[in-house]
Amino acid sequence: MIVANSNQPMISRQDYAQIFLSDRPLVDLRAPIEFVKGAFPRSVSLPLMSDDERAKVGTCYKQNGQQAAITLGHQLVSGENRAQKLKDWLLFIDKNPDVLFYCFRGGLRSRVTYGWLKEAGAAVPYIEGGYKGMRQYLIEQLESFPVKPMILLSGMTGSGKTEVIGQLENSIDLEQLAGHRGSSFGKQIDNQPSQISFENRLAVELLKWKQKQQRQLVLESESRMIGRRAIPHSFFAKMKNAPRIRLVDSLDNRIARIFREYVEEQLASYQSHYGEENGTLKFSESLFHSLDQIKKRLGGANFSLAYKYMSDALASPYSVDRLKHQAWIRVLLENYYDPLYEKHNRQFMEQTRFVGNREQVLAWLQQNI
Repeated sequence: MIVANSNQPMISRQDYAQIFLSDRPLVDLRAPIEFVKGAFPRSVSLPLMSDDERAKVGTCYKQNGQQAAITLGHQLVSGENRAQKLKDWLLFIDKNPDVLFYCFRGGLRSRVTYGWLKEAGAAVPYIEGGYKGMRQYLIEQLESFPVKPMILLSGMTGSGKTEVIGQLENSIDLEQLAGHRGSSFGKQIDNQPSQISFENRLAVELLKWKQKQQRQLVLESESRMIGRRAIPHSFFAKMKNAPRIRLVDSLDNRIARIFREYVEEQLASYQSHYGEENGTLKFSESLFHSLDQIKKRLGGANFSLAYKYMSDALASPYSVDRLKHQAWIRVLLENYYDPLYEKHNRQFMEQTRFVGNREQVLAWLQQNI
């Protein structure tokens, strides 16, 4: 267990695993632009310097050396600017007494912050190695994960794979980590995390899986790209070699499930976020945009038919016509998604260990993993 106190200004690299396993709240002292490029779960951005201030200090360092850069940094972060940052840190510490701080390398920014907080009577340890050290540790977790414990759950679009994954304690939902449902229509309202943040999330979940000491890890079979985020190459290579089980369901059930998740639930999400009128408009735009993305692969005739059915379904914006929406969903499944899945599935026939419906798959998993 990590104990934070005023006599322990720095948390050791040996504690990285425990930091992530215990979901410790973290304050990222790096500039906002650094945070956006990649961050850790449970971290918040409360930077010592703004992007502009950081750039000025960096230029000064290159031109005049370290001491001049330090002096400029203290000048930029002083007076009301310093007082506001200290106020923000203290407020967060009050709400999260087990918080830890870090900067890029666990260097000057961390030490300066620690000193200011200690003066204010709230010394909080900073993390040795900072973001760079913790990031490297998580990369090592991804690259060293063995293929043997994996088993992949495959199935046609709409078969309910995510629902099964959610019922298992020894699973990781890759689509949830990536903030995308995986198909052309899977974009969420919130932007996906950055590529680095997605990798960090996955590595932390793998750490937690290891701690549980489960026999096997169940993952949904995915293409390497989930929306615009890529499963790390070394990890995806191991996924490709893992055994598989195949979840099957009827076409009608799959259409109904897709209608519920991609129409009813998505529309409600858009309306909740943007308001009823704007949300309905943006939802319609998102459907047409997603359809347009697969136009070439769908083919001219099928695209025209799907477009017509979708247009009919969206003609009355404040009422959801289930049958009209299910018409374009059926066209896409029968003429694009299902043939694509069957082509992909043929490559992995020898790796398939079991085929069954939801109840059968869950029973098999309980008996065999």
